[in-house]
Amino acid sequence: VQLQASGGGLVQAGGSLRLSCAASGRTLSRYTLGWFRQAPGKEREFVTNIRWTGGTSLYADSVKGRFTISRDYAKNTAYLQMNSLKPEDTAVYYCALNYGVGGTQGSQYNYWGQGTLVTVSS
Repeated sequence: VQLQASGGGLVQAGGSLRLSCAASGRTLSRYTLGWFRQAPGKEREFVTNIRWTGGTSLYADSVKGRFTISRDYAKNTAYLQMNSLKPEDTAVYYCALNYGVGGTQGSQYNYWGQGTLVTVSS
């Protein structure tokens, strides 16, 4: 499986960005796709995930109500809509796949994309 994350960039606080994660090489029906982020000097942290079949999602408290995860079956692509961005959202964002129901730990994910940088200016 290959994952290609894109959509990062520079945005002012309060603005929005939409990240994409395109998957290739496998049908994702039994996978959960997650987004993680890693800010400079900090550990990687869970952001959100979605079960490909059924669409059940989970969010970190820090992004709940501001970020929305979704997926497009036909395009084998997941999206992370990020609204009301804050400077503390600045990080490299990674998408990853877990074979199963997912989780909040990076170690539970089997495949990772290359990351896309999101910078939120104050």
